[in-house]
Amino acid sequence: MNNQYLTPLAILSMVSLIACTPTRVGDQVALNSPTTWQHAPNTQTTETVDLKTWWQGFNDPLLNELIDKALAANHDLKIATARIREANAMVTVAEAALYPSLDFSLSGGREKRIDRIVGVPDGQGIKLITPTADAVSGGLAARWEIDVFGGRHLEAEAAAAQAQGSQEGLHAAQVGLLAQVATNYLELRGVQQRTNILQNNIALQRERLRTLQAFLKAGLANEADIARQQTLLQGTAAALPTLINAEQNLIHRLGVLLGEQPESLGTRLAAAGPLPKQAPAMPKLLPPDLLAQRPDLRLAQTEVSAAAASLGSARADLYPKIVLSASGGVGALAVGGFPSLADSVYALGSGISAPIFNAGRIRAQITAADARLEQIAANYEKTFLLALEDVENAFVAHRSATDSLGKLTEAEASAEKAYRLVDALYQRGAGNYLAVLDAQRGKLAASDERAKAETAVGVAMVSLYRAFGGGWMANSANSAVDTAFMP
Repeated sequence: MNNQYLTPLAILSMVSLIACTPTRVGDQVALNSPTTWQHAPNTQTTETVDLKTWWQGFNDPLLNELIDKALAANHDLKIATARIREANAMVTVAEAALYPSLDFSLSGGREKRIDRIVGVPDGQGIKLITPTADAVSGGLAARWEIDVFGGRHLEAEAAAAQAQGSQEGLHAAQVGLLAQVATNYLELRGVQQRTNILQNNIALQRERLRTLQAFLKAGLANEADIARQQTLLQGTAAALPTLINAEQNLIHRLGVLLGEQPESLGTRLAAAGPLPKQAPAMPKLLPPDLLAQRPDLRLAQTEVSAAAASLGSARADLYPKIVLSASGGVGALAVGGFPSLADSVYALGSGISAPIFNAGRIRAQITAADARLEQIAANYEKTFLLALEDVENAFVAHRSATDSLGKLTEAEASAEKAYRLVDALYQRGAGNYLAVLDAQRGKLAASDERAKAETAVGVAMVSLYRAFGGGWMANSANSAVDTAFMP
């Protein structure tokens, strides 16, 4: 065969190997997933739960408004979105190495050197001069590293996996943001409700103190009774600043989550409102579903893929690299008064380089990349275990809070009944006023405990949806959250 065809055929043979990546490393991590939840409630509901807009199940328009504002202005989401742009740009950078590069150059200059003296004839003989030289050159240069062993492709895959991970990071930030806004809002409403109950209790304690002071004047009470009641009143009133402080802190936190000044929501949220009486239905997901639904698990998987691709890229450094190059251009040179010389030039070339001795650098890089992959794979397994723990704990917290709420609701009803009976006796003249006040105080104490338990039930439901990765949907290209925020 003619030698002129050997080189092109050899090049085509090498190019055909580009799609082959003998250094590729598997990125699958086997996870031992249970099939059912240990602490999930036995009661089954036929209601369909929309995980991507779960907070709407509380049927609270103000909560919906706060979440919409947070999705539009939260700074953590803005940071996560900027990271996506950065990661996508780095994908372009990595993929650019797969293609030839073409550069244009243009240069020119004038020089005059005293070591270049020439003689030119004139009317009186030979005249020595130092000529001035003008030179201009320009052209194009192309270079292409043929990715025979897939190192560049794997670098691009690693960058693409990291870009996908940044998208999952945004989803994780969204899930966390929704849970924080809902939790702080429910706790705020619970604190406001408890503050109202406490203020009624303080007013009741003051009424009881005035009654005892009247009884003291009538000889029906003593100084010890007055002192005990004053102690009880001051102790009850001391709890009020703590609740007010908690209320203000929650309002400030919501302001920051919404991307506003901490005090911007003070007027809007200072007016006490009731706790939502309605809650979302219990989500029905199995443990394996977490792998597709929880953004942190999807992020951990992309990190495994990126680490595996990086390991393959490091292994590719053991193999030769083949480079094709070509350049062409024109140049012109004019010296003194002599005619200008111009010509075109070109060059074609190819090269191959292979590592022979590098003091173990490449092997060490491969070992380090392999160790990173092992770490990230272990972290993926750990993240899955933490996700299972998160869900189980949320189930336990919700069941515990629900049981407590049931018992405390019964206790509040009993305290209400006792108050009505004691008040009826007093109205008929068969009881005393202090007994009525004591019964009323017992009812308020039961109401305060019920309010705390009711808040805990709502917060536990929020934690459950957060544990399930609620706030976006893996099977939809654009969830309601993404549509509300993504540029």
